[in-house]
Amino acid sequence: MAEPKTQVTGVDPADFIASVEPARKREEAEILDALFRKVTGERPQMWGPSIIGYGAYDTTYESGREVHWMRSGFSPRKAKHSLYLMGGYCDAATGKRRDALLAKLGKYTTGKSCLYINKLGDVEIAVLEELIRNDWEAMARLYPE
Repeated sequence: MAEPKTQVTGVDPADFIASVEPARKREEAEILDALFRKVTGERPQMWGPSIIGYGAYDTTYESGREVHWMRSGFSPRKAKHSLYLMGGYCDAATGKRRDALLAKLGKYTTGKSCLYINKLGDVEIAVLEELIRNDWEAMARLYPE
């Protein structure tokens, strides 16, 4: 079976954040890191070259493929911050709460299990914190350690 492309690396997330350009994205990455640390209580790890992840879990897809992945995280990409919030897609009740929170968040777009934010000034930080918490609690319930 092929190894997943994105795995934990030995890179220090603080070093990665210090290298983020432009300066506004770097400053916002520091804010997001503090927010994720506050909600999760976890020290981050780098997943691949550009994803900062908090916690981890193991699961097996219906296909039989086994996966080791972060519980939550983000990547400060040039165009937009990508936040990886899988819990709302794994659990209907969490998804309903996520949808209610998204209605109050501000300007964003979504993907399969990502929330994309251009700049933090576009969103309500308190609502973003609740979204992360909602997701984190669901992942802990669905995939206990």
